[in-house]
Amino acid sequence: MSQPDIKKHAFYEQTIESKPIYDGRIIKVQVDTVRLPNGETSTRELVRHPGAVAVIALLDGKLLVVEQFRKALERAQVEIPAGKLEPGEDPREAALRELEEETGYRAKTIRHLQTFSTSPGFAEEVIHLYYADDLEAGEVNLDEEEFLTCEAITLEQADAYIREGRIYDAKTLLAVAYWRLGQLAGNE
Repeated sequence: MSQPDIKKHAFYEQTIESKPIYDGRIIKVQVDTVRLPNGETSTRELVRHPGAVAVIALLDGKLLVVEQFRKALERAQVEIPAGKLEPGEDPREAALRELEEETGYRAKTIRHLQTFSTSPGFAEEVIHLYYADDLEAGEVNLDEEEFLTCEAITLEQADAYIREGRIYDAKTLLAVAYWRLGQLAGNE
């Protein structure tokens, strides 16, 4: 199925100029000057990101989650295992890698559920969400600058963590919703 020509969309914004602002280890920031549909110009501050993966992993009917400190929020939070894509890395392989690195479990079965944007108003980041089960023990292999704990929680615990604000990020909220829908349909 071919994609429509985006340049023909009524709201298309043509880039006139793109100015790099910051080139970091994880993100790049640029300011684009664009021509609006009405002919006027404006600027757009954009964050370039390589994308990420996240995994809904169930172990004996419980969701594997990790707790870690998130500097941008100045707080610790509970999240599903996730991580950034390396250049050219296949999202499925990245999901398998991140799951084992953060939780110490390998998935015999993994399937793609959804790819979604995180903050389309200013960032191009997308997250590829996977579902994994039939897990076997592997080996935790955290990055040098990564500090976290892993636990397996019930749906009731997940709901409590949401109420308490311990689960706060969109990918984990979406994961809990997918998990709940799966249970309602008689699946895990």
